[in-house]
Amino acid sequence: MSPSQLSSSDFGDSPRISGGSRLLESFHLDVPLLVALLTLAGIGLIVMYSAGSQDGGLILRQILRLLLGFLVMFGIAQIHPTTLSLWAPWIFGAGLLMLVAVLLLGEVGKGAQRWLNLGLFSFQPSEIMKIALPMMIASFLADSVLPPRRLRLLMCSLILVVPTLLVAKQPDLGTALLIAASGIFALFLAGLRWKLIIFLVASVSACIPFIWNALHDYQRQRVLTFLNPENDPLGAGYHIIQSTIAIGSGGVYGKGWLNGTQSHLDFLPERSTDFIFAVFSEEFGFIGVILLLSIYLFITARGLLIASQAQDTFTRLLAGSLTLTFFIYIFINMGMVSGLVPVVGVPLPLVSYGGTSLVTIMAGFGILMSIKTNRKLVGH
Repeated sequence: MSPSQLSSSDFGDSPRISGGSRLLESFHLDVPLLVALLTLAGIGLIVMYSAGSQDGGLILRQILRLLLGFLVMFGIAQIHPTTLSLWAPWIFGAGLLMLVAVLLLGEVGKGAQRWLNLGLFSFQPSEIMKIALPMMIASFLADSVLPPRRLRLLMCSLILVVPTLLVAKQPDLGTALLIAASGIFALFLAGLRWKLIIFLVASVSACIPFIWNALHDYQRQRVLTFLNPENDPLGAGYHIIQSTIAIGSGGVYGKGWLNGTQSHLDFLPERSTDFIFAVFSEEFGFIGVILLLSIYLFITARGLLIASQAQDTFTRLLAGSLTLTFFIYIFINMGMVSGLVPVVGVPLPLVSYGGTSLVTIMAGFGILMSIKTNRKLVGH
């Protein structure tokens, strides 16, 4: 069944809408998506309580960040997609200026220069680009013939490459990959020809030796560790080895909440952030993982449904790219924790402890809700 053949009832919409649903939709909130996000946030708090050694302060800080994220989602959901299209160049330009400011004036932490200090708080401008880049490409292609012609495609490539390189320079390879993916997805949904896709893949493959030489020492070490973590089990390979032990020890049903040995005996590093999926897998087992994946897949399917029902090129490309980027978050995090991809420091959405990334993800869902509810209003 193709996305265009899916009906709204396939993912939670019903012709008979309750009064509560009407009230939420009057505030431009998509009910099935909102319920799934709240469920995911609740699961995240439960797992974090265990992963964070039952630290109430940690949970309180995460609740405050979740509240901020949902408030941002609610606020952006009130903005009409037409307004977002008009704002896209300005948001993208501001994001580029802030990325340049990071390279010149940014705070240095753990060997990377990624943060801007605004006095009251610090934030990562690179996170803005996860929204601004696909928004800019979608806006740029909104009134053009699709698939894009060579000149348009060249301009889109420039729009994509510049922020990706600025973020990779910080260095922040994980965020750079997500930013690049968000732009690539927008181009793919615009009808990029397969011949061109194959050519680009071949070109990137040919550049691998040059890319390898351009990587920092620790980044090359991560790739080597991914290929053979047992080569340095007490050093670079320690994270992956302990993580896979935790996942495997969960078995089918898991050891039970608060009973994970890898996390509670401090074998598992970064257990509240990047490696929280290993904690979840150990305590809730294969059954819990399937349930968690089902929620993530429902959210992804809901986003793709919204994209397929969008009424113009801008909203269709933007909704599709934001949804697929969300899926890449899940794929990379679970893959790196399971030893299937190199460790690049990507959090598990709405489950890992975090601030800036969480707000960015919720901003994306606010855009999806705006696209969905405004489409329905126009339809009436």
